[in-house]
Amino acid sequence: MGTCIICGSSTDGRVCDTHEEDVAFEFRGDSPDQLTPGRYYKGTIDGFADFGVFVDIGDSVTGLLHRSEVPGRLESLGWDAGDKVYVQVTDVHDNENVDLGWSIRQDDRDFRGHLVDDPSAESNAELPEDDDDSDEEQDTETSTADGGTPVSEDDAEFEFGESEDAEPEPEAEADEEAETDEEAEAADGEAEAAESESADAESEESEPERVPIADLEDYVDERVTVEGELANARQTSGPTVFELADETGAVDCAAFVEAGVRAYPDIEAGDVVRIVGEVERRRGELQVETEDLYELEGTDAQAVEARMEDALTERATPETTNLLAEDDAVEAVTDDLVDAATAIRRAVVESRPVIVRHTATVEGYVAGTAIERALLPLIRDEHEREDAEYHYVDRRPLDDAFYTIDDATGDVTSMLEAAERHDEKHPLFVLVGAGSTSESTDAIDLLDIYDADTVAIDGGYTDDAAGADVLVSPTEAGENPVNTGALGSQLAAFVNDDVREDLYHLPAVAYWADTPDAYADLAAQTHYSPDTLAELRDAIALEAFYQSYEDKRELISDLLWGEADDSLIEHVSEQFRERLETEVSTAEPHLDVRGQDGVAFETLDVDAYTHEYDFPPVDLLLDALYRRRDRADVLVGVSGDEIRVRSDDAVDVRAVGETVADELSEAGVEPRGARDGRIEFLSGEKDAVVDAVIDAITDQLA
Repeated sequence: MGTCIICGSSTDGRVCDTHEEDVAFEFRGDSPDQLTPGRYYKGTIDGFADFGVFVDIGDSVTGLLHRSEVPGRLESLGWDAGDKVYVQVTDVHDNENVDLGWSIRQDDRDFRGHLVDDPSAESNAELPEDDDDSDEEQDTETSTADGGTPVSEDDAEFEFGESEDAEPEPEAEADEEAETDEEAEAADGEAEAAESESADAESEESEPERVPIADLEDYVDERVTVEGELANARQTSGPTVFELADETGAVDCAAFVEAGVRAYPDIEAGDVVRIVGEVERRRGELQVETEDLYELEGTDAQAVEARMEDALTERATPETTNLLAEDDAVEAVTDDLVDAATAIRRAVVESRPVIVRHTATVEGYVAGTAIERALLPLIRDEHEREDAEYHYVDRRPLDDAFYTIDDATGDVTSMLEAAERHDEKHPLFVLVGAGSTSESTDAIDLLDIYDADTVAIDGGYTDDAAGADVLVSPTEAGENPVNTGALGSQLAAFVNDDVREDLYHLPAVAYWADTPDAYADLAAQTHYSPDTLAELRDAIALEAFYQSYEDKRELISDLLWGEADDSLIEHVSEQFRERLETEVSTAEPHLDVRGQDGVAFETLDVDAYTHEYDFPPVDLLLDALYRRRDRADVLVGVSGDEIRVRSDDAVDVRAVGETVADELSEAGVEPRGARDGRIEFLSGEKDAVVDAVIDAITDQLA
């Protein structure tokens, strides 16, 4: 029975089942069936094909990393034959073909341990014999009990007394008979005083002046003191490596007790600490070899936190807060946009991932992608790792118009796994076109329990009941609704002024009709024609529907920022028009027309008169039908157990739903969303509910 090199728990071998995926393995076998599926292995690029990358695992086994496993284009990885990479073995087939999975961790330091998978060894998880860190530490056979700097044998002999073979010092010439007990005691006292003074001097010398991490380059091979907050701790097969961040940057600090044993086990990520050690350069990067590390408390900790807070605030504050285009409703929430941009920029500085959750609509995609576009350069500047842009920003489309408890449960599960396995900080969640009504309250409360911050940005009607930490909502400020795509683009310009010109055409893409002049004029400054902007909108709408749970980062980027005459835009937008026309033509003859008290209604049973599960989605179909009709004041679409309303008049759908719920108490009527939301009901009560909805709308418009 051994102990896990990550958590120290008892286990068979060197790593427990929980943390096996946190370790990178070196394979020393000669057959594919000796590999362990699920483990991450160090490999070498063997070659490339149209369908993926061949990677050598060890000296005798080659696996395939299929292009579908790679988050982006193969060429975007920047890999060449012979490069060292990390991959996950996902499956070994009976024919000895090896399937490989993508690893976001592509550097030694990204793993919390390194082991050898050697089938001929006692177990297939052993410490490497030639680990660089281990070699260095094996030169020292004695170490301090608290995890400080190892002490050599010579130092130990000097520190703890003379060896048995040492010759005694010659005695001073003195009259031994004249020496009294009192003189001996006096001599002992003087010796103790001298020893105390020496200890005090040594203590003062042990903590040199504090050096900002950004200045460590000038202190190589010198002892320094650094202070800050621990970003994470990872256990290697040799030392424990702490990543320390102060107001100027971050640095790794290595502390050694013995190979594979956690140093300073009481110190955790988030603690404010002081570290004393020598600055060295290892593998081309600076590292502090830790002599002493302890947690700061009281005024010392407060001083460090205040110093870091001031620096973070300065770095996180948007550089420019000029709007992309004049919009009175957006102008009214400028301060909220600044708060939201500051929260997003701060997450980048603090090395917290930003999770963008947006509706799977054109507005949602435009807003979410604009924020992603602004974040990517900031993340590249902040982090050296090549895959940082896939690690520190993740755009996840939503299945519904709300951020639900189902969404939050998945997000929290991923968040906690990342914290447990990789010691990652909790992300900032940016909810776009969602998270701003009471339907999202439970979901945001779940995030709040785990201290995950939230920003909600929504151009539609909101009620502020969901409780996001920062809310950007023109309707909450007393203004009319704003296209969420336009609002998100304005926020993106605050997040990163350097991409401002990349955003000029986005607000116009997000409008299906009646694009405000300010946004049309903004788009006119680009090479995109009005026809191309319309094609872009159509193409985004189609791609938003298919694989709706995927962000499709590269495809959406190619559409929105490719060449204006790119055949991709033409191809996808043509597919959109053909599919939409088919469904509209199918549904249009089945519109039920009725008039009531001077209000013209059209109703459509969507389930009965459209092709189920095919494009377009219900909301998009109803929008298209309503734009084509000029004889009805209100279009009511019935799909399953839901009712949606389209009207140029100010119909408050939520108020309608509340009225019907009072009238039909046994129909399970429940309004969802704000005044532009939808109404849910028991499908068996459909006819009664539809009639009651039409009556309530008529009364509202009277």
